[in-house]
Amino acid sequence: MPKISDETEVSLPLKNMLSMIAGASLATWAYFGIVERLNGLETTQTMMKSDLGMNTEFRIKWPRGEMGSLPADSEQFMLIEHLSEELEKLQIEIESGQAPYDQQQKLQIDFMITRIENIEEMHEKIRNDMMDLIHAASNMKPPSANKHEGH
Repeated sequence: MPKISDETEVSLPLKNMLSMIAGASLATWAYFGIVERLNGLETTQTMMKSDLGMNTEFRIKWPRGEMGSLPADSEQFMLIEHLSEELEKLQIEIESGQAPYDQQQKLQIDFMITRIENIEEMHEKIRNDMMDLIHAASNMKPPSANKHEGH
C-alpha cells in the first residue's frame, strides 16, 4: 500500500482537472439555486398561512360587526333608520286620520261637497224661476211659498 501524505503528487490531465472544477462550480451553483428556491417557497408559505389566518378571522368577525363596516353600509343603515322613523310617523298619522294624503282628499271632498250644494241650490232656484215663468205664461195660479214639487 502506498503512503499518502501532503507531499504526494497527483498527476491528472488538465482536461480532467478543469472538468472537476467546472463540476464543483456547477454543483455549488445548483445547491445555492435550490436553497434560494426553498427559501422563496418557505416565505410564500409563511405569508399564505398569515393571510389564511387573517382571512379566517375576517370571515368570522366581519358578519358579526366586530371589524367595523364599509362606509356604504353605514350610509345604508342611516337611510334604513330614517325610513323606519318616517314609516312610524306615517303609521301614527294614518291611524289618527291625519295622513297628508288623507288631508288632501278631505280638502278635495269638502270643496266638492260645497260645489254640489251650491249647484243644487242654483238648480232649485232655476227650476222655481222656470215654473214661475210657466205659470205666468199660462195664467195659472202659482203654488204657495214658491215651492214646485212634483213638476
